[in-house]
Amino acid sequence: METDQPAPPVINRRIALLIDADNVSHGKIGSIVAELSKYGTANIRRAYGDWASARLNGWKDKVHEFAIRPIQQFSYSSGKNATDIALVIDAMELLYTQDLDAFCIASSDADFTPLVMQLKANGHEVYGFGERKTPDPFVNACTTFLYLDGLESGSAPVAGPADAPVSKPQAKAGAKTAATAKGSVSAATALPAKPLAQNAKLVTVLRGGVEAAAREDGWALMSAAGSAAKRQAPIDPRNYGVKNFPALFEATGLFEIFKVDGGQSYIADRRNRDRSATPNR
Repeated sequence: METDQPAPPVINRRIALLIDADNVSHGKIGSIVAELSKYGTANIRRAYGDWASARLNGWKDKVHEFAIRPIQQFSYSSGKNATDIALVIDAMELLYTQDLDAFCIASSDADFTPLVMQLKANGHEVYGFGERKTPDPFVNACTTFLYLDGLESGSAPVAGPADAPVSKPQAKAGAKTAATAKGSVSAATALPAKPLAQNAKLVTVLRGGVEAAAREDGWALMSAAGSAAKRQAPIDPRNYGVKNFPALFEATGLFEIFKVDGGQSYIADRRNRDRSATPNR
């Protein structure tokens, strides 16, 4: 009789980190490696580019510091990016020859979108890192995508690619407004300004997560709602100026939050008039 196998510990998850050095600043590599440690170990680390080019001079110390294997790729034709092709070829070889749990593609180039989709179709998670200019198709294809400007200073960037601008002070103010005594419904939901609530794509994903995790009383565990939202789209709350999903839900001003002793929280869509006044526990 078959039984479900427990998920492998994070420390044992093997990740291939593939960097498009032409499109990623060498100053971000430390933050990328640190972020990946949350998901596993980057056993394979490769950076692709023409290492004879003066543009990559800053990378030379970094490849030694972080044990990254530099992959030389000459530009055979003017205007053509041979680096992309080399990275894709290596990714496919690794897919079929190595026992990996996930891939990380560090680039702002949408040309990698088909590669990401193929890796995911073969059962692998794909973590993406890139600049704000990264086209949406590449961002949306990844399991998780994080903008590099949010990693550089250790604080979150202010908004997603198609979001109305929102400052970090605004997001923090929203979280403070949301805070209420334990065991009561959060009145958090009335922010003076709601830039995140105007982001139709984000709102659709968050509401979808709450709906997917909701019980018969109309309330969902906060953790379950966040996980359900993340399964729909590669949302990272730090891209929206907050540190986690509870803060992101609160900052939109569209949900009721119920906090109980012990730190557990429940969430409900304010539009759901059929929900119980408080969650049934």
